[in-house]
Amino acid sequence: MESVYDVQQLLKQYGTIIYVGDRLADLELMEEELKELYQSQLIDGKDYQMALLIVRHEAQLEREKRMKKDER
Repeated sequence: MESVYDVQQLLKQYGTIIYVGDRLADLELMEEELKELYQSQLIDGKDYQMALLIVRHEAQLEREKRMKKDER
C-alpha cells in the first residue's frame, strides 16, 4: 500500500466508498472506517498501520495546503 488510492481500494473490498467532495473530510472518514475494520478484525495490523499512516499524512498535507491558501 503506497497511496490514498490503495487505501480506497482496500476500503472498497469491504463495500465502503467514501466521497463527500471535500478532500479533508474524505480522509477523516477513511480513517474512521479503517478503525472500524481493524476493531472488527477484518484487516490485519500491518495493513491498518500502513493505511492509517498514508491517510494521516495526506490529511496533514491537505491542512497545510488550506493554511497557505488562507494566508493569501
